[in-house]
Amino acid sequence: MVPDVQPFFHRDSNTWTYVIAEPHGSAAAIIDPVLDFDARAGRVSTASAEAVLDHVHERSLDVQWILETHAHADHLSAGDWLRRQLPGARLAIGDGIRTVQREFAPVFNLGTDFATDGSQFDHLWQADETFTIGALPARVIGVPGHTDDSCAYLLGDALFTGDSLFLPDSGTARCDFPGGSAATLYRSIRQMYALPDATRVFVCHDYGAGSSREVACETTIGEQKRHNIHVRADTGEAEFVQLREARDATLSMPALMLPAVQVNIRAGALPEAEVNGIRYLKVPLDRF
Repeated sequence: MVPDVQPFFHRDSNTWTYVIAEPHGSAAAIIDPVLDFDARAGRVSTASAEAVLDHVHERSLDVQWILETHAHADHLSAGDWLRRQLPGARLAIGDGIRTVQREFAPVFNLGTDFATDGSQFDHLWQADETFTIGALPARVIGVPGHTDDSCAYLLGDALFTGDSLFLPDSGTARCDFPGGSAATLYRSIRQMYALPDATRVFVCHDYGAGSSREVACETTIGEQKRHNIHVRADTGEAEFVQLREARDATLSMPALMLPAVQVNIRAGALPEAEVNGIRYLKVPLDRF
């Protein structure tokens, strides 16, 4: 089955958000929505999420799921905000989020009141769990390696890879975050490479291959297997791990990692306001 896929590009974070609708129907899902955040001013806004919502209303779509591929480190999620605008939608992420929450709760000293059981989300996916979006068949593929909670979504003929795979000329996700593993990511990618070559692939980020081309969001499994600069069909695990770990050693921390992670492990909910009515994000010093 071939779903309709509408991409939205968030230029500040180079993130792709998608609205996926069943063919010949109104049932839909949203994948990886972005909350706008101006770090210099400490301001959040919902302009990007509102554009997604406008599309949903214009098409009279029935959004049943808001799907996170993982707790992102490069942008704040609009999942919680959209859930409140779309009462029929459930917000879901891979069940590895509980491990991510346990890893990061002490970093931000979130205290005993912060639940590390994933209960901020409406559903936690198990690997290979299946569901439907109207008549559209859907399957969750666990793809840890970048993060413990990373999952990909196979919706009809369309695979949404999160950060695990980028476009072929951009390679793969980094594996040096807490819980990351290049060897695990390699095995996760092999799962995706077992899909038919014609499977459409939609990535979560694109940087225009270092500005050498326009940003794009779609490729195929066949193209990945033939041309991905980090892992082709004939790339061995040891070769990939050596390449990935060497590259990761040169990377700096994402600019929004500290604000993003502490919001995204809350399912995109902002911290509660303090007694003065102001919300605060924490910046741990000398931790990373």
